[in-house]
Amino acid sequence: MKKEAASFTSTRNACKLCAPLGASVAWYGIEGCVPLIHGSQGCSTYIRRYCISHFREPMDVASSNFTESSAIFGGEKNLRAAIENVARQYAPVSIGVATTCLTETIGDDVARYVSEYERDRLASGGGGPVVFHASTPSYRGTHMDGFHAAVLAAVRRLAVRKPDDASRPAGADRQTGAGRVNLFPGFVSSEDLRELREILDSFGLSYAMIPDYSETLDGESWETFRKLPGGGTPVAAVASAGSAAASLCLYSDSFGDAEAASFLSGEFGVPARYVGMPIGVRNTDALFAALGVASGSAMPAKWGAARGRLVDAYIDGHKYCFGKRAVVYGEEDFVLALASFLDEIGVVPALAVTGAKSPRFAERLREATPNCRVEPFVSDDADFATALERARELDIDLVVGNSKGYYVARNLGVPLVRCGFPVHDRMGGQRILHLGYRGTLSLFDKVCNALMEDRQASAKSGYTYI
Repeated sequence: MKKEAASFTSTRNACKLCAPLGASVAWYGIEGCVPLIHGSQGCSTYIRRYCISHFREPMDVASSNFTESSAIFGGEKNLRAAIENVARQYAPVSIGVATTCLTETIGDDVARYVSEYERDRLASGGGGPVVFHASTPSYRGTHMDGFHAAVLAAVRRLAVRKPDDASRPAGADRQTGAGRVNLFPGFVSSEDLRELREILDSFGLSYAMIPDYSETLDGESWETFRKLPGGGTPVAAVASAGSAAASLCLYSDSFGDAEAASFLSGEFGVPARYVGMPIGVRNTDALFAALGVASGSAMPAKWGAARGRLVDAYIDGHKYCFGKRAVVYGEEDFVLALASFLDEIGVVPALAVTGAKSPRFAERLREATPNCRVEPFVSDDADFATALERARELDIDLVVGNSKGYYVARNLGVPLVRCGFPVHDRMGGQRILHLGYRGTLSLFDKVCNALMEDRQASAKSGYTYI
């Protein structure tokens, strides 16, 4: 008998990016690190081109340059040659090796390759870069999985126990008080990283921000070409992560053991606190409360003033955005933070979309939008074609997210507020400020102005006062 299979529609314009891309961005946030993609040349070329069009900076991503024979007999020889070439040409402090779908599918034992390479290097006199690796096949996750896997790989390889911690068992409790902290910001903009540094500095905290690509991927103009850009989290700071008083994470705990703070908690007893992405008053208040606990200090006056200006702006612009309906999309933590922000200003996040598989996405979105009187439509493991089909039924006024969703906004005939990653079709994507009270104020102005401009442009007769 003929059995009829359930209907299936393939992914069309995925609402996510590849895992090695996320790993490459993260490793650019480690001082003197060169990302190396273990796979075909096309993978590294795609990542370079994609990131350059957002950051508008040179970004070298090496490749082990698989050929047909490599796919059959394995890529150990290719990987070893690639590491040696990068070490010779760039003289990096470290090399981050990210696997691809191809190398994972054929079962390349990259952990063994790297271990044997370093063993042979030590036997021949040592020297050269530290090499760490992450498993990042794109068929098992998104660019955010790759990003966190890369940070974890660097921390796992570099973090060491201080001599006075030698007797402390792994997982031992520590009191979270004044002292140095690890800040894990997640995948945010270069401007966000600079804002976070200013916030932490104002509390007088000693900290290591891991990673920090605010200069490596958004630096100054060069007189002469540099093989390695300046900046990035120093290797010594990553090495000392295991002796910090606490880790502060600007994302959720949904990644489990696959991210660095969880590893540091289990291996070194460094307590981890997950405060989420600080967009909106409520989320930013949570960040400042955590920093107050870590530093033992009250919020500096300038941030209290910034908060006051944000609340005043909410009042001033409420009439422009109240009751409007939005599509919001991107990586899960970013979508949750944006939805929470929209909920604060009276915009209904009618459709929330992420490309990640997340069974708790709908539940977490409800928690993030306590003021919403309408049940938002939530879609995980989603693509933009499906998002457009659903959005046509929801009377949408606004689309909020990265450039990949432009055609959704265009087909709906509504404005797009560009934020997140990637932003290819406007200047300054790497300088969009999202986080904190000042970042939220900037986003609020963007939302209000997009709605006002759309109303003005669609009016039968133009006017200058709204």
